[in-house]
Amino acid sequence: MLVDLASGSGLPDPGGVAEERLASLPFVVVGRLAAAPDALPPGWGDLCDVVVHEGDGAHERIEENLAEHPITGVTLALLLRGQARLSVGDAMVAESAAYSVLQSGPEFAAWRAAHPARVGPDPRDAEARVRLGRDGATLRITLTRAHKLNALDARMRDELVEALTLAAADPSITRVELRGEGRAFCAGGDLDEFGTRPDPATAHLIRLERSVGRALARLTKETVAYVHGDTVGSGVELAAFSTRVVAAPDSRFALPEIGLGLVPGAGGTVSLPRRIGRLRTAWLAFSGLVIDAPTALAWGLADEISG
Repeated sequence: MLVDLASGSGLPDPGGVAEERLASLPFVVVGRLAAAPDALPPGWGDLCDVVVHEGDGAHERIEENLAEHPITGVTLALLLRGQARLSVGDAMVAESAAYSVLQSGPEFAAWRAAHPARVGPDPRDAEARVRLGRDGATLRITLTRAHKLNALDARMRDELVEALTLAAADPSITRVELRGEGRAFCAGGDLDEFGTRPDPATAHLIRLERSVGRALARLTKETVAYVHGDTVGSGVELAAFSTRVVAAPDSRFALPEIGLGLVPGAGGTVSLPRRIGRLRTAWLAFSGLVIDAPTALAWGLADEISG
């Protein structure tokens, strides 16, 4: 449903409309403003799933994505509507459940059929995915799968959880740094692994048991993510759990999952709204568009741009 939020459009004040009435309605509410400086009419920010500005390129992309992936779009809207009322742990469960349901749905199946997974081992994948280093009280965790732009696969996930478990258990570690080798911090999940679990229910339980996002969220020590290049999908979702995100000038941030018939599955519907708010998270997730480092800094997705 498209709502014209432009100044002077004569919209009523929806203050008396309870958010609960929208919580389970199976459609996406897109609010449209005339220009970026326009402010949302009172109350409508709570009732819109995503807000676009004319000329920002997002309106057309969102319209296309919702037309091609209506089930995914509605699932994403329902998920984001409820996240603010949940704890981090409960929100992670809700995200994983939604992700697993979509993995068994027709939109993901259509994407997988059009993009078959590559088979056969890659000899470059024989090495460890993560390298650990100590500098006094600081534990440095570096992603080392540079030939795949540090794409997150099951092995990297498990090694990251082990490293973060070590950091949580060792009282001599007071700071954790996350970095990535090569041209990208992390270009997202390894697409060749998507949908390869025996069934979505099993994948849901594994995702909860071995959740990097949950390990980061539970870590009570300072965590700094130094990102550069593509910081996409799970890359930005996990970085957003950090205490601080330092972005190189070439950093590029995006949530492209809707194009695969999926919602963010590494904690992005939990970590990003807590950093940049629900509407900006929705803008990224519904559009799939890329934002640069200065935009990320202005939004609060990055805390600093490195020199």
